[in-house]
Amino acid sequence: MNGIPERLALLPDEVAAGYLTTAMLQEREPLPEAAIDRASEPLRDERRWGAEPVRELFDEAMKRFEDSRTQADAWLAPVLHATLRLSRREAADSRLWNFLALRVAPDYVFWRHLSKPTEKQPIPTVNRNRFSGPFHSQAFSRLWWAAELFRDGYDYQPAVVACRNQDMLNTALRLEIILHRPTAQAMLRMLTDGSVRTGRDVNALAQAVNAAATTLAFEVIAQDAPPDTYAYRDWMEQIEGALIPLDSLADGPDDGRAPLGAVSTLVSLFERLFAEAPIRGKDGGAGE
Repeated sequence: MNGIPERLALLPDEVAAGYLTTAMLQEREPLPEAAIDRASEPLRDERRWGAEPVRELFDEAMKRFEDSRTQADAWLAPVLHATLRLSRREAADSRLWNFLALRVAPDYVFWRHLSKPTEKQPIPTVNRNRFSGPFHSQAFSRLWWAAELFRDGYDYQPAVVACRNQDMLNTALRLEIILHRPTAQAMLRMLTDGSVRTGRDVNALAQAVNAAATTLAFEVIAQDAPPDTYAYRDWMEQIEGALIPLDSLADGPDDGRAPLGAVSTLVSLFERLFAEAPIRGKDGGAGE
């Protein structure tokens, strides 16, 4: 890369798709930085949209986790969320994530998501969705949303727990039930207390809970408190002068935590659902 831009920008999906050639996804063809800049819509000149603080996080992650790249997710998700202070509406704009992946840090996407060579696919390749794709697949969007949906108010520790398990990221994150905070926290409590241990366990729990949600209204069984939108807005505006710690967890927006009673109610229900869930290789099978 010749250098990162000063500010973040918005790169349309259709433009991003045009650059995702087979040669580029195999890291054999460089991305046209000048063309990407011309095709992107610059964001406002304010600190929240500075590219350098975000780029520094990716550099730090690559330095810290060279020997354990999947573990970078659990470290990067909360610091990315605390650094890139977005509203959910802003975070839902795929153009921002396209620009981050294709212009600010394509090297990180290759570092984290380049496949291993196989007989069927001898040339290592990155799935195009890691550069431009659904929120639960795109390299940076998935981490921001994991931090947003799995945090418990200001506490990012539940999000760290979620991101340490690739099946929570790959399976649970894409399910609509995770938008209900007590549901997300109940699943994470089971992961924390050891009720759910392996990747197969997580997949079985997610499938069982998702299936039950078609007939049970979790929002009624375990009512959530409305988040404090003013506290979230204040947190967004406090980016000026904010120092994001890299060796400990920052504080997220103090917009309220999931009610403990609601979480406990769902843990009891989910434990029963999980006990009846079919788990492939349950007698000795190991997951990630």
